[in-house]
Amino acid sequence: MRQGSGANVQNHLYAQVAQLITPYRGKEGVLVHALQDVQRALGYLPEEALYAIADVLQMTPAQVYGVATFYDRFYFQPRGRHLIRVCVGTACHVRGAEKVVGELEGALGIKAGETSPDLVYTLETVNCVGCCALAPVVMVDDRVVARREVLKVVTRLRGEEERG
Repeated sequence: MRQGSGANVQNHLYAQVAQLITPYRGKEGVLVHALQDVQRALGYLPEEALYAIADVLQMTPAQVYGVATFYDRFYFQPRGRHLIRVCVGTACHVRGAEKVVGELEGALGIKAGETSPDLVYTLETVNCVGCCALAPVVMVDDRVVARREVLKVVTRLRGEEERG
């Protein structure tokens, strides 16, 4: 990276964050909404965005970081375009969720909690998705997928990604 180009990226990021959350400035109880808006726009919350949020909302970076790390739905690393969640709650665990996790790890080449290097897939485990009667439950991009269909869906997504 050329010298100075990092500053340009940070300035652009700051401007983008400021545009998103300036309507919240001066209002109480808006930090979670601001974090959600920024994450929705960027896909995750890079460190520089947290500092920009703090500045725009006139808060300390520690306050912003404290709230962002309290909730498990805020992400600090880039995530894949396709999010695959495997429920490992009690009903799903008893009915073989760990085997499903293993199958997906093998098919995707990543471990649970990781994102593929090409940023196509993120694989994560969750405690419950509220579909215990369908256990073990897998969600692909917020769609419940039957266990026997999971690898077919992953293969289809991989094919779509390769075709562009």
